[in-house]
Amino acid sequence: MRIARAGKTREAAERAQLAGEASAEAAYQAEHAPDETGTAPPVLPGADLTAAAFFDVDNTMMQGASVFHFARGLAARKFFTTGDLVRFAVRQVKFRVGGEDMNDASNAREEALSFVAGRSVAEIVALGEEIYDELMADRIYPGTLELARRHLEAGQRVWLVTATPVELAQIIGRRLGLTGALGTVAENDDGIYTGRLVGELLHGKAKAAAVRGLAAREGLDLRRCTAYSDSVNDVPMLSVVGTAVAINPDSQLRDIARRRHWQIHDYRSGRKAARIGVPSVLGAGAIGGMVAAGFALRRRLR
Repeated sequence: MRIARAGKTREAAERAQLAGEASAEAAYQAEHAPDETGTAPPVLPGADLTAAAFFDVDNTMMQGASVFHFARGLAARKFFTTGDLVRFAVRQVKFRVGGEDMNDASNAREEALSFVAGRSVAEIVALGEEIYDELMADRIYPGTLELARRHLEAGQRVWLVTATPVELAQIIGRRLGLTGALGTVAENDDGIYTGRLVGELLHGKAKAAAVRGLAAREGLDLRRCTAYSDSVNDVPMLSVVGTAVAINPDSQLRDIARRRHWQIHDYRSGRKAARIGVPSVLGAGAIGGMVAAGFALRRRLR
């Protein structure tokens, strides 16, 4: 029994490392890709090349789960059924009120990746651009974005780190004026998604592996780097940098942050209110999700 458990633990660690390395390589290639003229991006004068900042996305940089917003956009374009959207809606309510749950997050993101199987990367990127404008742009936390911009003003590079597919993560990063993004790498064959992941979701230890991998490629001194997150699941990432900051933290991360004397910032007035009045707000959120799904179903039946 112990041998089997040890084998599973080793296999999970290997998948996390593979996911992290794949994400780090994707982020590095995206940052250093030559432009239309074949010229690599220049190093800006006064840049602080050994320090950087890493920001989680869901409930840290953006209100709610980015993959849920993306799923809503795909549902509007009839990529999947109304029943699938209802499941996403239920998970979103739980996510907003109770914080990130690793199993729900994994299931939701794996489902989202399966929906794009057989689609071209170019098509999904184009849709991601549209959906960002429609459903994500106005959900960015101004306070968190201001923190990111302070790092940029100090000459430091800033990456998002998220379990969201890397193509969508890169769109969000570019739209916010950040350096780039580390995200889940979905396998593709000649530009067509297979529906499989490289390693696993960029979550937990995989995020830490991605940050370490990117630091090695970019020559970063992790002791001079800062990481931001809302979730206890990101403690591995927060622990590999010199400065860790809890943003809109769940209760477990808040406790850890206090014990370790990490900074804490809270920009989520809506989520605080939800926790104060759980019955009414949770009910409203659930009903809202069901109403939206009901209208979608009604339109489809017509």
